[in-house]
Amino acid sequence: MSATRDDVLGALKSVRAPSGEDLISTGVVRALSVEDGAVRFVLEIDPKQSTAWSPVRDAAEAAVKALSGVTTVSAVMTAHSKPAAPPDLSSSRKPAQPQGPQKLPGVDRIVAIASGKGGVGKSTVSANLAVALAAEGRRVGLLDADVYGPSQPRMLGVSGRPASPDGKTILPMRNHGVTMMSLGLMTNEGQAVVWRGPMLMGALQQMLGQVQWGALDILLIDLPPGTGDVQMTLAQKSEVTGAVIVSTPQDVALIDARKGIDMFNQLHVPILGMIENMSTHICSNCGHEEHIFGHGGVAAEAEKMGVPLLAEIPLHLDIRTAADSGAPIVVSKPQSTQAQSFRALARRMIEDGNA
Repeated sequence: MSATRDDVLGALKSVRAPSGEDLISTGVVRALSVEDGAVRFVLEIDPKQSTAWSPVRDAAEAAVKALSGVTTVSAVMTAHSKPAAPPDLSSSRKPAQPQGPQKLPGVDRIVAIASGKGGVGKSTVSANLAVALAAEGRRVGLLDADVYGPSQPRMLGVSGRPASPDGKTILPMRNHGVTMMSLGLMTNEGQAVVWRGPMLMGALQQMLGQVQWGALDILLIDLPPGTGDVQMTLAQKSEVTGAVIVSTPQDVALIDARKGIDMFNQLHVPILGMIENMSTHICSNCGHEEHIFGHGGVAAEAEKMGVPLLAEIPLHLDIRTAADSGAPIVVSKPQSTQAQSFRALARRMIEDGNA
């Protein structure tokens, strides 16, 4: 019989924090999930006390794992930020120089896949592009940084729990030739991630720096829509080769895509190109072609911005059903016109030196 949520809370209550309080009373336990013997939770702590909290996390994992019916336990530490103290203007010391973006060890290129708004198929494009690049012989990683709506575990057919052999590093999952990590693997499907900005930034930095990505030619990062904390943290903390902007042809999507491009320009991240998704639809019954969301808008915008149009991806039912089944169309129907459009996109990025 599997352990219940109350069982887990009781076990955590037996663990003492550095302050001497029980773990539950401190209020640091977040995102607790208990499902089929797998227990996951986050400890939101003060970053200055990370050393003191490491043995507490280990003790919490051990206490929960000792429960009957618990098969796996994972506790992730993340940090919340406190308001900065006012600067000491009387001091003659030089202020510390800010640390710039860092290169991820073993990863040749980091490419962000972004969109100005949701619903344009950015995650579907990311999954198929990752699989297409792997099919072209590249060593590919995919980080699902869309923390509020992680969809890559479903699209790549990945389930289960990433292992952590030493409690510090995380072993990513792998399928269809792609090494993948997602916050969706840490939470239950359908469970909302109710986190503040600092928690999101901490989680992103952990998934970048504490995951054993290995040697990769390219790490694709599926960003959330918009121009928020995750995008800023990525650009400020990591050396990003460039960004690819995904948009549908309609004017509403292009308005937001322009904002995304402007954000990356402000963050000094090169725009590698744009992708027009849902570009055209061909009726499977009569063969009639129609442009449901318009056509050519992204091409015109790319020309205006002076960046290449990398691909025009059609709107097709098979792309959606393949993604929902966990086998992107590049894998499930490799000879289809839709799959070949993603293979052509992958080859274009390789030829341009961006993959």
